[in-house]
Amino acid sequence: MSSCETCKFRAKYDQNPKSLLGRIWKWHIGWCPGWKSYARSLSEEKRRELIKKYS
Repeated sequence: MSSCETCKFRAKYDQNPKSLLGRIWKWHIGWCPGWKSYARSLSEEKRRELIKKYS
């Protein structure tokens, strides 16, 4: 299991996307190689859901 699945910053974003930590996390996933690797490791369906939720 990737640490991206249990990331505390991701949980903060899910609770309140407009919070400071949520916005920092959203910015972070735009360039994070770990996040990109995590997204590639998912099935096509889950990847689409992830993109829809966090784009």
